[in-house]
Amino acid sequence: MLEVQQLSFRYARNAPLVLKNVNLQLNDGEIGVLLAKNGSGKTTLFKNILGIHKPLSGRILFDGEDLQKLSRKERARRIAYVPQNVQFGALSVFDTVMMGRISYFGLKEGKEDERAVGQILEDMGLETYAARNVEELSGGEQQKVAIARALAQNPRMLVFDEPTGNLDIANEQLIIRESKRLAKEQNLSILTSLHDFNQALDLGDRFFFLKDGEIWRSGGAEIVTAEAIREVFDADVRIAEIDNNKIIIGGESS
Repeated sequence: MLEVQQLSFRYARNAPLVLKNVNLQLNDGEIGVLLAKNGSGKTTLFKNILGIHKPLSGRILFDGEDLQKLSRKERARRIAYVPQNVQFGALSVFDTVMMGRISYFGLKEGKEDERAVGQILEDMGLETYAARNVEELSGGEQQKVAIARALAQNPRMLVFDEPTGNLDIANEQLIIRESKRLAKEQNLSILTSLHDFNQALDLGDRFFFLKDGEIWRSGGAEIVTAEAIREVFDADVRIAEIDNNKIIIGGESS
């Protein structure tokens, strides 16, 4: 379970706070969706959770352990990250995904690592790309490789920053489907940000509205209302129900 307690952060000593007393809790097997306008602190919060940034105050706990006290290797075995803009070296897809296994092997990967990577490539529909240079792939294909590399860490939790941003509709559905499967079958926690409200509702169990660096509201799908979207995004939307599913009409977060 992830617990963020009274977390505050600023980029420089005299700079304004980017995050202000953020409290957030995500249980094992839950998918949490962070809903916020650009510039509201989404990526900054992710980077604090991942240890890329050091909080000004507050604590970040995972299964009761203070993440700030763990080594980078120990942290990587708990939480994996897929950033919004992914950069790769001139490696094959297979070798790129294998990089996610580094915390598990020494100088050279073993048969178990190779089997794990092969299974992930198959699950993600990337097995035919295994020998391809990852830099030659499309943006959407590279995003899938980045997610596969994160899964290779065999983490307890995934952090996604706009995981479907560069994907076509078929691959968007694949990522959402795979995320749900991983959460259910592996009891994996997932924390993500999404621009598309309907994708968010399809994917998420718990939602966190972030406004001006603070968690403005959190809870289940019942908190995703037209009023909440108007308050946080300055966007007017309508909400309808189709086959007992809530549908947002007329707005996309920015």
